[in-house]
Parts: sequence; structure tokens; C-alpha cells
Amino acid sequence: MYIQIAVVAIAVILIAGENLEAVANSQSSTEDGLSSIVATKPTLEIEGRYAKYGDYIGLTPVDTQSVEFSQRIVKDIQIRFVNNKDQLLDDKGQPIKGRTQKEFIVGLLKLKPGQVFREDLLKADLQRLRRLESFNEVNVYRQEDANSVNLIYEIKERNFPSLILGGGSNDDVGLYGRVGYRDANISGLNDKLDTTVQISGKDVQFNGQFTSRYRPEEPNRLGYSIRAFRSRNTSGTFNEDIRLSSGDKVREGRFGGSVGVLRSFDEWDAAISLNYTRISLRDREYNVAQVDRLGSPLSVSGTGIDDLFTVLFAVSRDQRDRRENPTQGSILTLSTEQAIPIGLGNISSNRLQGDYIQYLPVSWIGNGRPTDNPEMLAINLQIGTTLGDFPPADAFNIGGLDSVRGYGYGKVASGRSYGLASVEYRFPIFYSIGGVLFTDFASDFGSSETVLGEPGVLRDKPGSGFGYGLGLRVKSSFGLIRGDFGISDRGELRFEVTTGQRF
Repeated sequence: MYIQIAVVAIAVILIAGENLEAVANSQSSTEDGLSSIVATKPTLEIEGRYAKYGDYIGLTPVDTQSVEFSQRIVKDIQIRFVNNKDQLLDDKGQPIKGRTQKEFIVGLLKLKPGQVFREDLLKADLQRLRRLESFNEVNVYRQEDANSVNLIYEIKERNFPSLILGGGSNDDVGLYGRVGYRDANISGLNDKLDTTVQISGKDVQFNGQFTSRYRPEEPNRLGYSIRAFRSRNTSGTFNEDIRLSSGDKVREGRFGGSVGVLRSFDEWDAAISLNYTRISLRDREYNVAQVDRLGSPLSVSGTGIDDLFTVLFAVSRDQRDRRENPTQGSILTLSTEQAIPIGLGNISSNRLQGDYIQYLPVSWIGNGRPTDNPEMLAINLQIGTTLGDFPPADAFNIGGLDSVRGYGYGKVASGRSYGLASVEYRFPIFYSIGGVLFTDFASDFGSSETVLGEPGVLRDKPGSGFGYGLGLRVKSSFGLIRGDFGISDRGELRFEVTTGQRF
């Protein structure tokens, strides 16, 4: 039995000197409906602390036909902020000041003052706000009479910026330390800066990205994103089953960057970017290697280094009820990435990918207890292929913690194409602890033979495989901690720990 434990140690220090809020969105729910009675703040009926998909605060329901012809107008929209104690006023009796600009929030809404009130638009607006990374909780209340409706949004923000400290050890660089800085609400406009620097005795790695999102209230202004990175690790394509002639494992280094523009169309988000990546294959001392022990090429150029200049176009439709640990909804992402034949390798190819996730609430346990881990089924389907020549290090590596659990990274296949299906049954155990039963299956559709040098075939990777097992999910002040114990169809056992859901 082979058991690998990857331990993630993270300490969080807020720049503002406050504790980081838990990442899950706490949301409240009652029955949807309308009333002709002017209301103040209704009493909340909390169910598991999380709202059902699309639910929001409502009043007594009435006949739907009378609603259809009432033509009530949205008279006013108010934005209120609450603190970590769910208070609207501070110690001096003044309204809580939020970091997010109110004009930005109103600009995201489809239902605005002067429009005829519509239930579907209000639900869509509430979901849209709950998916913002800068918000921890969003609720909406209605004050209404026979002719008009006032909408009151109450928002609890997440604590940004934050400083993240961590460290660990791996078989490439040994001991390392890591520091990161994150802010998802720069200038109160939800612009995002995410940076990480990792330092070890052998290397300095970094990943930094700034994103200024597209703003519907400024339709003539495009959003944009800028990224730079440098990384190294043992290769998932050229794993230790066949090493270099020196006996070293193959190290894979990457550095580069990208510049992209962002635009939204109704419920679809689109991005187009220009990207550059230099991929180099190296030995333990980080010297460039051209072939492995069997003489198989490690790169298209034959030098051990390949350059990838690509243009990426991607679209996504996000219908989740919230961004972190969603309970209902779906997200679909489609992308095409065209390589331009410039630089070492003169590579021309097109990489096509699709990724679909569906979240389905179930009540098989049905105990109704409050929990941070609501009962549900989560389904993930992925597919991808590459047309033309491409670096073997850029093959689709199947297997690992975020692929087929029970296998090591890249141990199932390194193919030109792949398909992946995963199903998880998530259920509550205690309030902050949940369990997961999962199964994963993936295949390269026999495409490993078409990869330059056939690295997957020579290393006896099966080409397809499945895994199953169980895991724990623990909500902590550091975020959601995930531990999965996987069993492969070849009898391999692996226990791995990381953060966040698998999907």
C-alpha cells in the first residue's frame, strides 16, 4: 500500500488586522412571494444557514395571476452593509461603511428603479451578487404596497486584503516557504490582485495576476487581465518510471505571462488572451535535458526547450448559487487555444476543451440539521483534444488529486485527447464537517500513441482508469480543507490533503 500525504500549512494575517472570515457564503431563505402590505425587515427563517438555490427573502405569497397584472414598479434600491456581528450600525451608531462602491453594486443589477418588478430578475440579481468573491453573504428584503416595491440589499463583505503564509517540502526542491497576497476588491470595484512567491534552497517561483473585471454599467470599457509566472516541478508526463540517463527524475520548468481582455454578454462571460510559455525539461541540477534514458525526445524542438505563443478564447456561463462551495446550479466553460509557430519548436496547434459541472441538492439523509456541508450530488464532465503538434510535456496528464483519485498525478495517461467523469455525494456529519463518497473515471481514447516520443506508452500508463473512495471536508478559518482517500482500479491507495472542493 502506497500512501502519500501532502500537507498544506497556511496561516492567514489580515493587513487590516482582522481575522479572515470563513469562505462559505452564509445565506438565509424563506418562501418566495408577494404581499400588498408594506413591510419592514421580515423575520428570517434559517435553513441549514445556506439559502436554497435562488431563494431570497419574501413575504406572503398571493395568486400568480394577480401578480402578473399588478405591474408594480421598483421605486427604490438601497444597499446596506453589515459587519461580522451582523450589525447594521457601528459602536457610534453610524451605518456600517462597506468597501465596495454602491454604484458598482447597482450597476450589476438587471432590476433597477423605474422598471416593472419581476421575480425572475430579482432571483438572478441575488445569485449574481452571491457569486462575487468579495461578498461573504448577501440577502435582499422587500418593502411593498399595491403600486410599488422597494428593494433593500444587505451585504456582508469578506475581509480583504489578506496575507497568506505557508510552507512545506517536496521531492524536487526540498523545504520551501511561501508567501501570498490577495485582494479581490481593489478600489471597491472588485478588481483582483493575487500573488504568490515560493522560495527554496534551489529556486524562486512566483505567480502573480491582476484582473479588472468587466463592468456592465460601463459597456464601452473592456475588462482586462495581466499575469506573470515561473514554476518548476517533477514532470507528470515524464514520470520516474523512465528517468534521465543520469538517473535523475525529469524536472519541468515553465515561465511566461499573458495579457487578456474580458467582456460579458447577458449571462455569458468571454475572454480572449495572448499567452507565452517557455517549457524546459531539466535534471536535478536544473540543466537542460534533450532526451530521456531511452533516447526519446522531451521536446518538439529537440533542444529540451519549447516556446508556446498562443491565442486563447474562452466563454463560460456560471449559474451557481454562490462562488465558494455551491449547493445548486451549474457552470459551463468552453475554450479554444491556437498556437502560433514562433520560437523554439515552431509549434502550430489548437487545444480544445470543455468543462461542465452540475450541482444537485438531495435529501437522502433528510435530518434537516444546520450544516456548512449541505447534502448534494456534484457531477463533473470534461473533454479535450489537441490538433497539430504540441510539446509532450503539454499532453493531457490524467490521474491525481484533481483528476482520477487513487492514482498519482499523470499515472493514468498522457494523451492528445481525454475525457473525464466524476461524481460526488456530499453529506453533512457535523456542523462544520462533511463527508464525500466519490468515483472518477477517465480515458485518453487511445491517443497516447500520437504524442511525440510516446511517453505514456513507454511508461506503461494504462490509458484509462477509475478510482473511488471517501473524503472529509472541514470548514476552517483557512477555508475549506479537503482530505480524500482514493482507491484505484489497480489497487493503489492514496490519501491526500489540500484545500477547496475537487470541483
